[in-house]
Amino acid sequence: MIELAAKTITRYSMFQPGQRVGVAVSGGPDSVCLLHVLRELAPRWDLRLTVLHLDHELRGEESRADAEFVRDLAAAMGLPFVLETGLRREPGDNLEQAAREARLEFFRRVRQVGTVDCVATGHTRSDQAETVLFRFLRGSGTAGLAGIRPVTSDGLVRPLIEVERAEVERYLREQGVAWRVDSSNASTEFARNRIRQELLPQLTRDWNPALAETLAHMAEWAQGEESYWAAELARLVSEQVVEDPPAVLLRADRLAGLPAAVARRLVRRAVEMAKGDLRGIGFEHLAGILELAHLGEGHGRLQAPGLDIFRSFEWLRIAPPSGDTLANRNYRFPLPVPGAVRVPGQKWVVKTELFENTNVTKETGDVYNGCVGCLDWKRISGSLEVRNWRPGDQYQPASRAGAEKIKVLFHEARVPLWERRHWPVVTMGDAIVWARRFGPAAAFAASPGAGPVLSIRETES
Repeated sequence: MIELAAKTITRYSMFQPGQRVGVAVSGGPDSVCLLHVLRELAPRWDLRLTVLHLDHELRGEESRADAEFVRDLAAAMGLPFVLETGLRREPGDNLEQAAREARLEFFRRVRQVGTVDCVATGHTRSDQAETVLFRFLRGSGTAGLAGIRPVTSDGLVRPLIEVERAEVERYLREQGVAWRVDSSNASTEFARNRIRQELLPQLTRDWNPALAETLAHMAEWAQGEESYWAAELARLVSEQVVEDPPAVLLRADRLAGLPAAVARRLVRRAVEMAKGDLRGIGFEHLAGILELAHLGEGHGRLQAPGLDIFRSFEWLRIAPPSGDTLANRNYRFPLPVPGAVRVPGQKWVVKTELFENTNVTKETGDVYNGCVGCLDWKRISGSLEVRNWRPGDQYQPASRAGAEKIKVLFHEARVPLWERRHWPVVTMGDAIVWARRFGPAAAFAASPGAGPVLSIRETES
């Protein structure tokens, strides 16, 4: 057992000499075995061990007895002991998921405060098999079938990941080591327990006696695939994804031109960037986004758990729901001269400046589009306001022979739907005198030789 764990540690470079290692010990056989094995192996890497225990307080006295058992075990070995209690859980939360997240958060905290450099958990090959089968039944792709990773980017290591659970218990019995039994592991209320107690034994008996090993090999194969794709996706994201927090944008035509395997992974990564995780995201959601990308033209929209996805012209936008409505997107503010007004909810500032003559070029122009937005100040006879564009708005830009609805200008300029929501226009009374990107109205535009002039431009704050 000890040499097998040492081989796994070496294979995956789990430890560096002199590291402080937190050992997550629940009191069950796997974690107790892990602690005994690492105590034996600690001198090889000069490891400093700390025992970590999280009591979710879900089983009353039994939970407290588990914590005391682990505390006594740490004391008998002369090791530091860190205990945390409680489980924060929102109504409707999945209990297994909430407990798992609580453990991960506990491990993150002890690393962040410098108590340990990494955390070792007692996951075995049997856990790996159960995880892969569970995720397969839920419809996971290759990333999910990679299962439990021997080493993770957030400081978790699994020295027993190549050991069967039966081997763990045999080792403990041979060594005369006691462990605790979690009564909740017998409950078939939890899906993972049903897989462990019913489905996996049945499949092993009726279909493949080496099923646990087969599933573990599948996980290892998938981990290799995912390691390759991680590097490839980093390159693809830098080339294909535009970050516009809280959204990410993708060119639909470029996405549609990628091979299906590449496109699915790129969309999955973009979803993760926008949402922060992939919880609730299934194959059907990724397929729906790709269907939007393959639309020949026009607009489309779909929703996924925690996401709102738009297609407009050549762009796809993936973002958390904004709660944006006509009622809360409308704004109207006085526009001082000179001065500036921040567009609500955006990174834009509408800025005004007065100049004495018309020698105004791109140096004082709109940095957004390189166009000069200058009005003849003598034609401004009232106070100015800045507000958002609204359906039905129309005016005659200086470059046009007649008035146009701003919606038509949006379409001609291929302005995506989501960019239009807070689009600023400047008004004097009922007249629009300037609009973002489309410039001054013809009736108010500064002509050569006129002065003074009012420059209106939109900049990033």
